[in-house]
Amino acid sequence: MNLFEFQRMNRLPPYVFATVIESKMTARRAGEDIIDLGMGNPDLGTPRHIVDKLIEAAAKESNHRYSASRGITKLRHAISDWYERRFGVDIDPDNEAVVTLGAKEGLAHLTLATITLGEVVLAPDPTYPIHSYAAIIAGGDLRSVPIGPDRDFFIDLQIAVRQTWPRPRMLVISFPHNPTGTVVELDFFEKVVDFCKENKILVVHDLAYADLCFDGYQAPSLLAVKGAKEIGVEVFSLSKSYSMAGWRIGFLCGNREMVGALTRLKSYLDYGAFQPIQIAAIIALNSNQDCVTEIAGIYKERRDVLVEGLEKAGWSVPSPKGGMFIWAKIPERFQRLGSVDFTKMLIREAKVAVSPGLGFGSGGEGYVRFALVENIQRIQQAVRSLKKVLST
Repeated sequence: MNLFEFQRMNRLPPYVFATVIESKMTARRAGEDIIDLGMGNPDLGTPRHIVDKLIEAAAKESNHRYSASRGITKLRHAISDWYERRFGVDIDPDNEAVVTLGAKEGLAHLTLATITLGEVVLAPDPTYPIHSYAAIIAGGDLRSVPIGPDRDFFIDLQIAVRQTWPRPRMLVISFPHNPTGTVVELDFFEKVVDFCKENKILVVHDLAYADLCFDGYQAPSLLAVKGAKEIGVEVFSLSKSYSMAGWRIGFLCGNREMVGALTRLKSYLDYGAFQPIQIAAIIALNSNQDCVTEIAGIYKERRDVLVEGLEKAGWSVPSPKGGMFIWAKIPERFQRLGSVDFTKMLIREAKVAVSPGLGFGSGGEGYVRFALVENIQRIQQAVRSLKKVLST
């Protein structure tokens, strides 16, 4: 036996983004100006009133001690109030809410707490990697459900359940969806809840992009469906709505047994986020939400500039109603390259970095993802460079 062979890690596939990141860093080390539209890392600063509260709270020595792994009481009450105002959903702050170190940590540890060896988890393909690989890390088995243009995800979900044995234990979904930009209405969640209750499937919904919605669209909450809390939970992060990505703060709400399982596991793993961050999160959730509207407006403007610019460059892409990404099918003449080599070619020839679709699952092959994380001037510069490459 190899002392350094770790079976759990062997189940994880090679990191597809690694070669692309290396190409980008090599170009930058050579002094090239690479416009990075790859990683979904918000570039906007956190609103000033939230930062000010962090500074104020961090100055108090009483806030320097260990916090609470489940989240401080006032933050859990702020989460409950936010759900009531935002979606008309009643959340018990003591039994139906737990604070997480961002949505990613909450989702991964929830899966670890609730999925055991060989249990089947359903996730979209393509999708944000932790949605699928949390199951692998937990020792479960992953089954994919296709998602994307010209597909009906609910029909594909029904097919996947019929064709899966043993019967699925959990379904992980996220709308607005990363990377495809797919959005749904409340009636979709009604069908999912009814179907999963009938088939005894737990539901986890990642609502990270709840506030980044455009053209009159408003993202619904899974928990707004009657009976959803009987089988489901929802994860939310302050990363996008409040541009607090590096702060690592979010929450998971819903079914009390699932919330309880995560809360119990976290009590062994951490003492919660730094308390001043939790206090600042209370201000973010409870204060005037004009900053959220402003942030969403900036992403919309960037979306419009990029979509229009790519269209003029001969690359027709859809204009999503939610999220902070553009999911673009690789132009026909470049399809033979595949998404990884096409992405490396854009770095080399256009000095523009995007994410290869393959990094989000095999269903993402043939696509790339643009993240709206550069200002308008840089996006326009990227479009000009891409146009030159596409026209050669």
